[in-house]
Amino acid sequence: MSHWSRRATALMLALGGLVLASTAVRAEVSTAEEVRGTISQSLFGDVYSDPSRWRPLTLGGFFSEGWDSPWVSPPNGGGGAPRQGWLSADDGVFYRLQVTTFGYAHNFGKEPQVSSGDIGTRGSYTGLTQLYLPLNQRFEFRVDIPFVTSNRGGASNDYQTNFGDFQITPRFILSETRDVTQSFNLTVRVPTGDQVNGNSITSVSPDYEFWANWWRGLVLRGGAGMAIPNHTHGGRTSFLANLASGYYFTPHDMAPFGDLVGYVSANFTQLTDGDGPSTSTLTFAPGFRDYLGWNWYLLGDVVLPATNPQPFD
Repeated sequence: MSHWSRRATALMLALGGLVLASTAVRAEVSTAEEVRGTISQSLFGDVYSDPSRWRPLTLGGFFSEGWDSPWVSPPNGGGGAPRQGWLSADDGVFYRLQVTTFGYAHNFGKEPQVSSGDIGTRGSYTGLTQLYLPLNQRFEFRVDIPFVTSNRGGASNDYQTNFGDFQITPRFILSETRDVTQSFNLTVRVPTGDQVNGNSITSVSPDYEFWANWWRGLVLRGGAGMAIPNHTHGGRTSFLANLASGYYFTPHDMAPFGDLVGYVSANFTQLTDGDGPSTSTLTFAPGFRDYLGWNWYLLGDVVLPATNPQPFD
């Protein structure tokens, strides 16, 4: 994982300017130059070297605080843990970075397959790039680009490899202190993928997320929300919840083992509509994150289903 480049986010700069300019969130009217300056500093400025420029945000000041201030990376939490992202866990906090992941699910769909006389299992392969694009201290975009999704399907039961469903998430900081960050997010899923891969679904997903560090390297994070699709191509309304806990064992400057954290993330999904069985799915994901040096990080996790029917094994 590395801090993303200008070239990868130049297109989002124009979109971010339009969204920010069209959102009347302050009593004072900022000039166009002030808006452009705030966005430019958030996206391209030095946001990591001086955490003292960060200021706390209150829920009561949601419409007045932070909208005209460039985003800077907050200081470590009260216990000393950094605000960082983990796989399979809710973010809670803002970042400015790019994450690229590869995923494999064994026995996807839990059905034995017969192809060309051989008995095998379904395997699902995914590739995803995520961009986190802060525009000011209160607002950022997360862009999910699923550049590959592949699994067996169709009449021939061969591997079908396609682009996945593109997602864009406007994110808002509700409040932020040194110890706790709270955010509201609204993910919009666009049906750019293929139904054979479990994609081609249109949905919106509002959710609340938090991040907390009060004691030493212990971090708690999680959230809850809903996935609300248009109920085509298999999309179903669902309640979603996440809770993760991890501990940071090393300081940042111990690269290639800096900021080493081990964690477990639990994700719960409950189907809530009447279009089929009200299935509950619970997974546990033990994982790690490690600072390698030169703004590069290594992340990994293993997702273990704990309920039946299992979406994979």
